Amino acid sequence: MNRINQKLKEDKKLLSIYFTAGYPSLNDTVTIIQNLEKSGVDMIEIGLPFSDPLADGPTIQASSTQALKNGMTTEVLFKQLKDIRKSVSIPLIIMGYFNPVLQYGVEAFCKKCQEIGIDGLIIPDLPVDVYHDEYKTIFEHYGLINVFLITPQTSDERIRFIDSVSNGFIYMVSSASVTGSQSGFGDENTAYFKRIADMHLKNPQIVGFGISDHETFTQATAYAKGAIIGSAFIKHLTSKKIDTINEFVNFVVK
Repeated sequence: MNRINQKLKEDKKLLSIYFTAGYPSLNDTVTIIQNLEKSGVDMIEIGLPFSDPLADGPTIQASSTQALKNGMTTEVLFKQLKDIRKSVSIPLIIMGYFNPVLQYGVEAFCKKCQEIGIDGLIIPDLPVDVYHDEYKTIFEHYGLINVFLITPQTSDERIRFIDSVSNGFIYMVSSASVTGSQSGFGDENTAYFKRIADMHLKNPQIVGFGISDHETFTQATAYAKGAIIGSAFIKHLTSKKIDTINEFVNFVVK
């Protein structure tokens, strides 16, 4: 069974952390992953930096720009991760845009992911219809779960189609804004969380965008299986050292 599915079966609320590969320094990637697992994080999203990150707010954009300047590429990331399964056992997901995957070759990319032990991909700009018609068999052949995003504006019909195509979890974007652009959740967010929960989808939902501390993690997971933190963690990496990752995780999950 895929590590993501195994983790989703656990009787707990899950914390997934996103960071940009190659940031703050090019060779920090593996150390950050190892420290996150030691700190008790449930899943890790490894961001593959891209020059035109449409869904990312200023914090993640800045980290992507720096990572690219540092020399991060798809090939470099794969080299960095080639032995990652010798030291890390939790689910690892690569999150990035479709252009670098296409440039590398979709099947070659998926094959490499399988070889190094990647469990899934999140590609925000790959439409579910295109995935279903052109790439689903390739992803499944290499044992990869593809995670799709939904927003408050996504229709029920579209959500149900995404649910039917998915075989892991659904990334529930908390609002229509970019990452890192809000603090706290209001009644509108809560109503959205509850609406999705009441649809009783077959795939669990994990909430992303706007989670930065224990309060927002608790709010986000009241109706969902887990929550994803990205911008707040990158801010922590920017202002503090990698060996303080445990402090950040404890601050969120207490």
